Amino acid sequence: MTSAPQSPRSEPTDPKDRPARLTVGVVGAGRVGPALAASLQLAGHRPVAVSGVSDASVRRAATLLPDVPLVPPAEVLARAELVLLTVPDDILPGLVEGFVETGSIRPGQLLVHTSGRYGAKVLDPALRAGALPLALHPAMTFTGTAVDVQRLAGCSFGVTAPEELRLAAEALVIEMGGEPEWIAEEMRPLYHAALALGANHLVTLVAQAMDLLRDAGVTAPDRMLGPLLGAALDNALRSGDAALTGPVARGDAGTVAAHVAELRVHAPQAVAGYLAMARATADRALAHGLLKPELAEDLLDVLATGAEETR
Repeated sequence: MTSAPQSPRSEPTDPKDRPARLTVGVVGAGRVGPALAASLQLAGHRPVAVSGVSDASVRRAATLLPDVPLVPPAEVLARAELVLLTVPDDILPGLVEGFVETGSIRPGQLLVHTSGRYGAKVLDPALRAGALPLALHPAMTFTGTAVDVQRLAGCSFGVTAPEELRLAAEALVIEMGGEPEWIAEEMRPLYHAALALGANHLVTLVAQAMDLLRDAGVTAPDRMLGPLLGAALDNALRSGDAALTGPVARGDAGTVAAHVAELRVHAPQAVAGYLAMARATADRALAHGLLKPELAEDLLDVLATGAEETR
């Protein structure tokens, strides 16, 4: 059986007591896999093989993992003791089953996937073939460049694994500079939904805001939004709903109506999203006593009317 990393609760000083150095392979040279392998390399592990199909994947592998050979996926498994499966969520189950059916998985091989949606059970076919299954999902957005390796420092990882492999999983995360956060198997979809809601939708909201500012004549919307959004994010992380501000939280129904009218003229595609977020903001502001009930009625009428007109 492949030696697993030592528990993160100890800090070995004698070289012979340090975690075993592993050969590392990457199946799927998207934005995540090469960065994680490069980070493991900094911790002393040795990337030995990577697979990728697209031109972009080949370039990423060459940039982040220079001199590591590009080989077919089955060959990655043949060469590596620790294999990173960094493929899209919908592909992962079939990929694992395919590896099992072709006998590509070796007993004792550490098999790590980085899907936020799945826990360790998606690797059950590999477990039955003798692999050691780990789910290590970095709560980070990736660019596919060297900056991703730096961003892993202090990055939280959603960790799910069989109990007997929990310390090994957490140790690998710590070696990559991350912070392990245990997520129960049945909570993985909810955990991933939370991250998507906060990060993926944030990109959409910011991009829409920049488009609208350009339409309004602002020459540098990024410079205008940067300090505002930075302060809003900091306040939200520190204070939660107490950080709510703006016309919805104040109950300024007339202002919200004017927003909706302008959006219908200049950016009709943004109306539905504005109304949905305004309604969610109003509900949270009401629940936390920030929005006065006597002001909420007119505001909610504006939102309901806007929603009807959008249908």
